[in-house]
This record gives sequence, structure tokens and C-alpha cells, in this order.
Amino acid sequence: MQGKINKAAEMIARAKKIIVFTGAGISTESGISDFRGPGGVWSRYNPDDFTIDKFMNSGESRKKLWQWMREAGLTADVLPNAAHQAIVELEKMNKVSAVVTQNVDNLHQLAGSNPGKIYELHGNMQVVACLDCGERYPLAGIVEKNPLPQQVPVCEKCSGILKPDVVFFGEELPQNTLIKAAEEAQKCDLLIVVGSSLVVYPAAYIPLYAKNSGAGIIIINLEPTEQDDIADVLINEPAGKAMTGIMDRLKEILPQNNS
Repeated sequence: MQGKINKAAEMIARAKKIIVFTGAGISTESGISDFRGPGGVWSRYNPDDFTIDKFMNSGESRKKLWQWMREAGLTADVLPNAAHQAIVELEKMNKVSAVVTQNVDNLHQLAGSNPGKIYELHGNMQVVACLDCGERYPLAGIVEKNPLPQQVPVCEKCSGILKPDVVFFGEELPQNTLIKAAEEAQKCDLLIVVGSSLVVYPAAYIPLYAKNSGAGIIIINLEPTEQDDIADVLINEPAGKAMTGIMDRLKEILPQNNS
């Protein structure tokens, strides 16, 4: 473990343009439920109930979505963890050019990452939009006004359907965001995967773009991923523990950045 930590820190010390690619494994350490893991969302809900077609055409599907959103704790006082903070530290060292995330929880922003450097491939759950008039609301306020399980919120202006500003099954990823993230990946010299199993495409192409452009790859994930074979360093440890260890070692290598 320490040898891998040391190697990862040395790669970061040499790098000038780092992309950090994050998935659910970084957020679970803040108490947010995983989707695919044991006991995750899809063990309690049928993903087929969350297609865009069903959401648009079925009141029952919309009811299930709002039940899940209350249960998932996305409006609770969920805080960034040590891994999020480590990414912010790397950004302050002028190492990070972009944070590409599959997560929808807004924790990178809360931790202090520059919003202009964050590419949210699956959207942001903290925002709810009316599909009829386009009015946008903070999620927390909508849930607070509609706390009961049977309640399905509607737009306060036009009574239209409210949809979380995230990508549903059957929807395309935001193409402009995906293109820009891919361009960043092709220009970086190091990509660090934190907490992603790299099974969801097209998001999981991002590390491959980086690798094919000659970048080094560090993968930090508790379980094996679909791309372990491309990693220069593979660390199967919790995100917070691994990133804290890497930052401690990095500050020994680059003491001038240790404030």
C-alpha cells in the first residue's frame, strides 16, 4: 500500500495537467447511497422505473422517483469528505485542470473546487427544472414543501412536471459537457480515477481517452474496475484514506506547497 501511495504521489508531483475522474465511491464516504453496490439504490428500486419515458408518462413513476430522492438523503446536511478536500488541495497547487464526475451530489462544489473546472456528466441533483416553463428550483426547497411519501411536486408557476436536472435512463448525456471533458482528457498528462468502477459508458471512455493520449493513470477504488489493466498505479482502498495518504506524501515531496 505505501509503495503505491509513494508512486502515486511521485506521479502527481511530476504532472502539470491532471484530470480527476470521480464516481459513486467518493460520495458513499459522505453517506450518499451507491446505485449499483450491495444495498444500493437498484437493490431497492427497479431501474426500469426511472427511464425518461416512464417519468414523462407515468404519475406512479414520478412518485417512486420522489420517494427515492427523499430516502437517498440528497437534501440532508451531507458534507464533502477527505477525498473531496484532497482534490481541492491539488487544485490549489495548480495541478488540476478539470474534475470530471459521474456524481450528481454537488459535493465537489461544496468542497471548494472551481465550478468552472467541474464537468458533471450526469447532471446535478440539487437543481430541479420544470419541463414546461423552464423554471428552476433548489431541490431542498421543493422537498421541504412536499415532505410526504405520496406527494409529487409540481411547478409553482405553471403546475408543470418537475424533473431533477440529471440524466435519466434513455436520455443522452449533455453532449457539450461530454465533448469538453473528452478534450480535457486528451490534453492531460495524468488522470486519477477516484471511486468509479468504470462500467458506465460513455462516461467511462474518459480515462481511455487520457491513456490513449499518453497520460499516466492512477485508479483508486475499493473494488476491481473494468479498466484496471490500464492503471500505472492501482489502489484498492477507500477514497479518503488513499487520497489523504497521497497528499501527505506529496507534501513531503513538494514542501513548498505545504502551507
